[in-house]
Amino acid sequence: MKMIKLIHTGQPFVAEHELAYQAPLVQAAHDVLHGRTGAGNDYLGWLYLPSTFDREELRRLQETAKRLSDSASLLIVIGIGGSYLGARAALQFLRHSFTEYMPPTKREMQVVFAGHQMSSTYLADLMDILDQHEVAVNVISKSGTTTEPALAFRAIEAYMHKRYGATEAAKRIVATTDRERGALLTVARERGYETFVIPDDVGGRYSVLTPVGLLPLAVAGIDIDAMLAGALQAERDLAICDVEKNPAYAYAALRAILRQKGKAVEMLVSYEPGLHYFAEWWKQLFGESEGKDNKALYPSSADFSTDLHSLGQFVQEGSRVMFETVLKVAKPRRDLPIEAAPGDPDGLNYLAGKQWREVNDTALQATLLAHTAGGVPNILLEIPDMTAHTLGYLFYFFEISCAISGYMLGVNPFDQPGVEAYKTNMFALLGKPGYEAQRAALEATTLAGGR
Repeated sequence: MKMIKLIHTGQPFVAEHELAYQAPLVQAAHDVLHGRTGAGNDYLGWLYLPSTFDREELRRLQETAKRLSDSASLLIVIGIGGSYLGARAALQFLRHSFTEYMPPTKREMQVVFAGHQMSSTYLADLMDILDQHEVAVNVISKSGTTTEPALAFRAIEAYMHKRYGATEAAKRIVATTDRERGALLTVARERGYETFVIPDDVGGRYSVLTPVGLLPLAVAGIDIDAMLAGALQAERDLAICDVEKNPAYAYAALRAILRQKGKAVEMLVSYEPGLHYFAEWWKQLFGESEGKDNKALYPSSADFSTDLHSLGQFVQEGSRVMFETVLKVAKPRRDLPIEAAPGDPDGLNYLAGKQWREVNDTALQATLLAHTAGGVPNILLEIPDMTAHTLGYLFYFFEISCAISGYMLGVNPFDQPGVEAYKTNMFALLGKPGYEAQRAALEATTLAGGR
């Protein structure tokens, strides 16, 4: 039985026959993907990863995770983009909302992130707290030269060596990087850091089910076996090329239909705060995979009902440029009863006897009806719960949806050529050797603009 249910398919904005008419295009994308004949086909390692994961490597990963968790109370994960978003999404999805405030005896491994931006304030504040913990580090970078994580690692590695000494620091630092080359691999070999491999055929935004995501999650105590089992179920469930039976393919087709009808923005909406960083992961997945050749939907997100009090007016009556994809959790991690208050001072006693989940689900239903009436199509996807198994399934669901959607759009879903533009300008403006010509051109442009 498929774990993700497609409950609402954008009616009345999408007719039933329109989804059926997408079947030949979906079939073509499916054939290109599974036949490995499309653009970017050398980055399809994620497609069968759940069923082909090296069990010996998984065992080593779990042993390393235990060693780190036994010796540390704080794990610093250094990475950017796909090198950190998947793990961050999973931790928020699966763990207690206030784990960092629990008493030390009940507290789970604390996980913090660095190298995902270049704020000096953030890094300095992070360094302030390190002496309060026993620290372990997982640095994640294929090359080891990406500016944000490389700079953060430079500072944190120096701290680790100063505090623990070279020998002990080497036991506490693990690098996830390229198999054969790169600056980070060279440093790891020279200094004795254990290493795990970022597969050559898996791009960063598809890497959450590789050691990129699994190692920090295992250190944090997440059941990565259950995550991989969920992904494996998804791999098997979602291999069928039928928009009526495969919700991942139906979702890709619905996105294409709504884009063709003039929608430019897709907003991923959830009613559980634990899905906030999952939406951040989703935005990178679709934004980086499809945003090419002046095409694609703009991926955005919102946390309802919170954002109904800030963005709700725009969604209800603003520009009709968007549709919503709503992720509903059938069974939240926890629920609470609503009790009557003496005197009913806030007028809410009519809710007494209900569960919080019922009210949240009613808010979802009411908002879907209101936004649909206001001209905003809604796609509703339901997941059964917020467990590791479901999360593994959900990651794979959107990965394969994105691949099919990208091929239907006519782009390469597995490259990101536009990401390099800002880096080239930054290197030139900072005076990196080899970028002198670009710097001169940028300075000339700036001066011309000033006149």
